[in-house]
Parts: sequence; structure tokens; C-alpha cells
Amino acid sequence: MIKNVQFKIILVFFLVGIILIGGLGCFYIYSLNVLNDSINSGTLEGLGQVINIINNIKSNTFLALIVCTAVFIVVGILIFVFLSKFVIYPINKLIKSAEKITEEDSKDGTKKTKSRKKTEMDNLENVLGLMTTELKEKLSEVSTQKNQIETILLHMTDGIIAFNRQGDVILINPAAKKFLSIRPEDETFDDIFKKFDVSINMEKIIYLENWTSTEQRIKVDDNYVNVFFAPFKNDTERPDGVIAVIQDITEHVKLDNMQKELVADVSHELKTPITSIMGYADTLLEGEYDKETQSKFLNVIATEARRMARLVTDLLTLSRYDNNNKSVTKESFDLGDLVKKCQDKLGIEIKKKNHKVNCFVTADVPPVYANKDDIERVVLNILSNSIKYTQDCGEIKIYVGFVYNDAYIKVFDNGIGIPEEDLGRIFERFYRVDKARTREMGGTGLGLSIAKEILDKNGGNIDIKSVVGQGTEVVIRIPTKGEF
Repeated sequence: MIKNVQFKIILVFFLVGIILIGGLGCFYIYSLNVLNDSINSGTLEGLGQVINIINNIKSNTFLALIVCTAVFIVVGILIFVFLSKFVIYPINKLIKSAEKITEEDSKDGTKKTKSRKKTEMDNLENVLGLMTTELKEKLSEVSTQKNQIETILLHMTDGIIAFNRQGDVILINPAAKKFLSIRPEDETFDDIFKKFDVSINMEKIIYLENWTSTEQRIKVDDNYVNVFFAPFKNDTERPDGVIAVIQDITEHVKLDNMQKELVADVSHELKTPITSIMGYADTLLEGEYDKETQSKFLNVIATEARRMARLVTDLLTLSRYDNNNKSVTKESFDLGDLVKKCQDKLGIEIKKKNHKVNCFVTADVPPVYANKDDIERVVLNILSNSIKYTQDCGEIKIYVGFVYNDAYIKVFDNGIGIPEEDLGRIFERFYRVDKARTREMGGTGLGLSIAKEILDKNGGNIDIKSVVGQGTEVVIRIPTKGEF
């Protein structure tokens, strides 16, 4: 069918040429008629003039016919060659490809036959339709992948920034803007990182990847982030830009600092009693002292040794909770009875400071479900703190109740209180509001840390509110058996 189109085009071209040549022939006849009319009317005089005109018309017309015929033949040939080479040949090639695509496997799977039922134009149409469908599928796939990547970047907790080779930002997600406090006008690598005094540049990352540190820790206000730089390449494996991955390591830095502080605090807490023990022991060894002096020195040694023992015990307890080595055996028990027993155990300390302590059990409190020994330790710690840090003749009130499926203990005192700036750190290990006074009273600075760990393991929680000079309120919540 394509060949028929080609011949139709050539045929139309030659028909046009024949029409033009015929027009020249008509012009020739018309010219002779005009000449004849001129002779009959007497316009032309002399036989010589007539012969000259006739000869001119013949020669010019014949020459024009020859030239036109030659031109049309040459142009026709050029058109034929052009159509064959640049139109017919590519289309025939495409049709052959279409015929290969439309081949079907034979029933035995060993032979393939070409479909003869469709015309060449139908095959071409099928190929174009198939190409269009595949193109749509590819575009849809690319669009889907783009949306997936954008969704992933949007919800990633790590920040991502991509820069081209010129240092311009080509991609950034919200997390990166948040971590680095990026402003709308920060559009380049230097705009973002130069203000943090980062000792790295894009040229080193791209061209000296194996020779340059590509990881930087940056402090942004009160937070810390770790930025990892890596070059990315194009299809020809040439560097095409840099990707920066930003991770928030604020909590890691805080935990690292807390670990360092813990080591320092433990060393200090152990060094003080060890120094006292060694000093008094050496003094006793250097000379003979009366029994009263020896007894006094030995009491100091024993007190410091017990203090070290309490400290080591508390540290071991925290270590077991941290490593989940301590099994929690839960049981049902009456919380009101437990609190009253704890109050009785601290009766001597209460009497020494002449405190007025009242315990009230409100409503009908169902049994709680937790480790009884652990909860007793927590209650003793809270009550002993209230007794220690309340001036003589103070007042302490204890309430045991039930609300929202939780049993609770509230301890109110009118003691010295805790400054507001210290409330956020009182559960940190070895943190003391008044270190000298706490150490003097025999505290290790681990009591509230252990209490919080115990309650966390038993599904409870603790909350402390306090005002300096007015007193402290401690609320402990413990799940009842109905929740398990």
C-alpha cells in the first residue's frame, strides 16, 4: 500500500507536468491563430515579417516544451528517489518490525508464523499503538516512583539534602530544614553549612572522596546533628553532585555525657568513704588510743563502709534493671496495708524529728498487681525523703486512693521543697539538689532513679511537684489487677 502511495504521488506530479506542457501547446496554437487574424486583418505587411514571427513562435515554443519536459523528468526522478530513501524505506522497515512483533507461537512452540490477515497499514497502526501504550506505562511508572520517593523523603526522620555540582539545592526534605534551621534564602551548599563553620567543601567530597572525612558533627542551638556527605554519579559514572544525610544525635550526646557524669560521680562517691576509711584505719595503726577514741574511729569506718555498701547495692540494682536481668514477679496485694507498714518501719525517724504523719485510705481501693518488695522499696524511699527534708515538727500527709483503674499514693509534706529548675533532673542518677546536705544525710543520689526504674518495670509512674519553702507533693500510680 505504501508503494501505491508512492506511485500515486509520481503520477500526480507527471499529470501536472502534462497539463503544463499541454498549456504551452495551446499557447502555441493560440499564437498561430492570433498571427492568422493579424494577416487577414492586414495588420502585418510583408511576407518576410510573417515568416520571421512564425519561426520565432515555433523555435521558442519548441524550446520551452523541451526545457519543461526535461525539468519535470529530473524533478520527478528526484522526488522518486527522495520518497524511496527517506519515506518509503523507513516505513517499510517499521512495518517489518511490526510483522516481527505480531508473530505468534505455533501450537507445538517450535515454529513462529507471521500474521497475513492485516494490511501493512494496520500493522503500522498496531505498532504505533503499542509504542504509545508502553510510553504511557513508562510515564505512569516514573510518576509513581517519583511520588513514592517524595512520600518517603517527606516522612523520613533523617534529613536529606541533594546538591548539584554547582552547589545549588536540588532536593530537600522537611526534616533537614528542621535540623539545620534552614531559611528560605539558603539555597546553596555554602549558605547552609558555612554558618556552622564546617571544615569541608564540595570539591573535596566529589574529587577526594577517599581522602577526606565526609562526616561532621554540628551543634545547632541546643541540639546536635551528624551530617554524612556522599557524592552521587550520573549514567557515565562521573560525579554529578553531593547528598547530605542529617541525623539528630542530641539524645545520643546527652546519654554519652550522662555516662561520663555517671563514671565521675561513682568515682567521687566511692573515693570519699574510701578516703575516710583509710584515714581512720591508718590513724589507728600508727599509735595506741584509748577505747573511746578507738570506738569513735571504728564507728566512722563502719558508717562509711555501710555507705559504700548501699552505693554498690544501688548501682547493682540499676544495672540489673538496665540489662533486664532482674525478673519482676508480680502478685496481688493491698496497697493501703503496705503503706501503713512502711510508715511503721520509719516510726523511729518520724519520732526523732517530731513529725506529724497521717495516712488516709480513700474509697475502696482494689488490690494492685506488681512486685510487692519493689513497691515497698519505692514507698520507703519517698517517705524517708519527706522525713529527711522536712524541718522538725513538720507535717506529712499520705493518701491512698483509686482513680481511672490505677491505685495511687500521694505524699504531701511542708518541707524545704525543690527549686523549679531542678525538677526536670531529679530522676537523673547521682543528681542532688543540695549535694553536701544529701551526702551528710547518707543519701546516694540514686533513690529516685531506682524508684522510677521500679515503677516503669511494674507498669506504674511517678510525678513530683514542689515549691521552695512550701513543700513537695509526690504522686505514685500503680496498675490494679483488673488491667492484666
